[in-house]
Amino acid sequence: MNNKFTIVVLFSMLIATNLASAQNTKQPNVIIIYGDDVGYGDVGAYGSKMIPTPNIDKLAKEGLRFTDGHCTAATCTPSRYAMMTGVHAFRNKVNILPPNAPLTFPTDVLTLPKVFQKAGYTTGVIGKWHLGLGEKGVYTDWNNEVKPGPLEVGFDSCFLLPSTNDRVPCVYLEGHKVVGLSKKDPLYVSREFAEVQGKNNTEYENGVTNPEAMTYYRNTGNQHNNTVVNGIGRIGYMSGGQSALWNDEGMADVFVKEVKKYIKKNRKKPFFLYYSVQDIHVPRAPHKRFQGKTELGYRGDAMVQFDWATGEVLKTLEKYGLSENTIVIFSSDNGPAYDNGYLDGTTITDSYGENDRGHDASGIYRGGKAQIYEGGTRVPFIVKWPGHIKPGVSDAVVSQIDFIASFSEFFNQEITENQARDSRNSLDAFLGIDTKGLLYLFEEHRRRKALRIGDWKYIIGAAKKRKDLGPELYNLKLDPGEQNNVAFLNPTIVEEMHEKLLKIIHKK
Repeated sequence: MNNKFTIVVLFSMLIATNLASAQNTKQPNVIIIYGDDVGYGDVGAYGSKMIPTPNIDKLAKEGLRFTDGHCTAATCTPSRYAMMTGVHAFRNKVNILPPNAPLTFPTDVLTLPKVFQKAGYTTGVIGKWHLGLGEKGVYTDWNNEVKPGPLEVGFDSCFLLPSTNDRVPCVYLEGHKVVGLSKKDPLYVSREFAEVQGKNNTEYENGVTNPEAMTYYRNTGNQHNNTVVNGIGRIGYMSGGQSALWNDEGMADVFVKEVKKYIKKNRKKPFFLYYSVQDIHVPRAPHKRFQGKTELGYRGDAMVQFDWATGEVLKTLEKYGLSENTIVIFSSDNGPAYDNGYLDGTTITDSYGENDRGHDASGIYRGGKAQIYEGGTRVPFIVKWPGHIKPGVSDAVVSQIDFIASFSEFFNQEITENQARDSRNSLDAFLGIDTKGLLYLFEEHRRRKALRIGDWKYIIGAAKKRKDLGPELYNLKLDPGEQNNVAFLNPTIVEEMHEKLLKIIHKK
């Protein structure tokens, strides 16, 4: 009897184990392919005629293409912060981070990768980070372990561009260590030139005093002209670390290689990969095999490079038989920027003034990066999950800040009131079931705030140089380009939307 009982128990345990394993394999992998400064009109599926994007277009054809998909802010760090934490950036005074900035959020808060970890996933981030590294009030020592960072907030592995490609340090970070850094040439980073000098290490040209050192292309102002690396002026100063310097033209190849390694290594278990691409952020330095692929200068060529990178990810999924069981999300951190401090050939000046040769990166929408108008936050937004999401086009209003609440719902996880306070469950919209999406949408850029309700968009706050432009109200159905401010014609709507906007801002 005891032997029979033991056999029954073991057999039952074996069945349970196999069932658990079967359920585990059904969990879809999730990859977010996140572009940098990619506008609504930069993708063929969204109307681009001058930039070929066959791989992204194929993704759009096989997935659900959202026409009203948004990041939450018109600049990179705030939108990335909101997506990672489910909290609007203004609540914690998060703006675009300078070099050597500390981690922007505590390590104990709920984050998007932590949602996946709780569901049994392995998690990784490859590419641009720009959410800070190190402790607040403590100088980040790049020659030892650089933390806290991604590994402390929910990622099991990371291979990073620590800040952005227009900022120092111009090195890669894997885990807690700078890749290829020699102890004989220690790395120092600061916003002040004097603080990185005299360290008995490699010293780089200062673009302020030696502008002729910026040989890759010229700088247009006083921002991207500090330390010069690879002939390109950067924001901030660094010295040392010559053995670890990245090659700007090879950056896309490096990240694609790391993505392929990650997928191969984790192909037999559910994984979440945040692939944060550096393209098409300045300084644009596409690989030579992509240079000249468009008539739009390096910006257009960098977008072709991004399309290639997207294609390589999709091919890798196919290679390992993962395409059918992987959710692929494609989007961007904010709307488009043009030359943005570098004379890289994006815009030209002719008899019509400064223009981009007929390509409008925001499509029909007004503005772009660092602007509160639709072009600043309405971005390409595609979700593909074969057999589960019907391919097509959705006009549902969706936002990246809602990933945390939506995937928590997907995994049947509870979120407390103090977690991801601004994230809302939009799972049905992402799956194509809900065709309307969010009842309201909040957007921000520094002191400017905007509220979308239905066809109405209401804007308040100060613009550049702290000039308060007064309230703005647009009917996006009648005026998608936000050309006609009708606030004075609709005082009741202004009053109602203003009250709603203030409630969101002061939400506790």
